[in-house]
Amino acid sequence: MFEILMIVALSLLSIAILLNIYRAVKGPSAADRVLALDAIGINLIAGSAVLSVLLHTHAFLDLILLVGILSFIGTIAFARFVERGVVIERKR
Repeated sequence: MFEILMIVALSLLSIAILLNIYRAVKGPSAADRVLALDAIGINLIAGSAVLSVLLHTHAFLDLILLVGILSFIGTIAFARFVERGVVIERKR
């Protein structure tokens, strides 16, 4: 029964990722696209965690950490771009 629930969870996360990909492509604004990419990162983290539990392994924990860090950095970079117009300021 537990394995069936894990497979259902993976299926629902896959559908959520597909819907977020659609929003990332068709988003009316850049903020919608970035939020969709952030949601894709969160869904990838959750899917990796469910797959790790389903396969009884710790191999995906590094992947979870890496995707979380990259998602956070991307969100911070977009916030700086929206606030200042540039991601990296160059003072001359």
